[in-house]
This record gives sequence, C-alpha cells and structure tokens, in this order.
Amino acid sequence: MSPSNPPILLVEDSPVDVDLTLRAFQRHHLANPVQVARDGEEALGWMARWEAGEPLPAVILLDLNLPRVDGLTVLEALKSNPLTRRVPVVVLTTSKEDRDILAAYELGANSYIVKPVEFEAFMEVARQIKLYWCVTNERPR
Repeated sequence: MSPSNPPILLVEDSPVDVDLTLRAFQRHHLANPVQVARDGEEALGWMARWEAGEPLPAVILLDLNLPRVDGLTVLEALKSNPLTRRVPVVVLTTSKEDRDILAAYELGANSYIVKPVEFEAFMEVARQIKLYWCVTNERPR
C-alpha cells in the first residue's frame, strides 16, 4: 500500500451494503484499498492496529446503526484519540433523524450522507466520495 493510496475503512454491518459499496468503488476504479469493519467493536479494534504502525485511512465511512458498539460511540472514540482525530469521518447511514445528524457533527463528523436507496444514486455517492476524499482532499502528513 503506497502512501499516495492510503486505505479507506468502511464500517458497515450489512453484507448487502458492504458489497454495494465495494462494487461501486470498483466501478469507479478506486485505487485505495478498502478495509471493512463489520461492527463498532471491530472498528474500534483498528485503533490498536494504527497505533502499531498500520497506515491510517484516508477516510472512514461510518454507519451509525451498528451491532456491539454504535456508530456515534465509535465516532466519539475516533475523534477523542490524538492519533485518529484528524482522520476524516463520513457518516454514511440510512438515518435522516435530526438528532443523529446533530450528534454526528457535535462529535466531529466531517460529513453526513444518507445512503440512497437507488443503485445509480448510490454509485454517484461513491464517485463523489472517491473524488473528494481520495483525490481532491489534502490530508495532514
């Protein structure tokens, strides 16, 4: 994995949504490898791996409705850790609830995207994520 193509961490418990996201990124020729955490506890487990020297992700795509540890708790842990607080976190969830949107931003989310139901709309979201967070955005070194 080259420093110019850091991984993306996808935190998602739905196998269908994981597959859809991976296919969407593949269709848009994403050069960054995608790592998957299938629940909040597994996502938090990545923190020890990063502290041990594994490359930090370019962006974390975080679902809120996760088993074991919910997405807002994961977000709070990521943003309170000096190692990961600057890693962009994009909440990618089905929730349109104002309280979830507000809570995510209060905890430091960099973006909040409601997952589109239609395949083509989801493909466009994946394209925009790739373009902005993996190509256009400058990350701190």
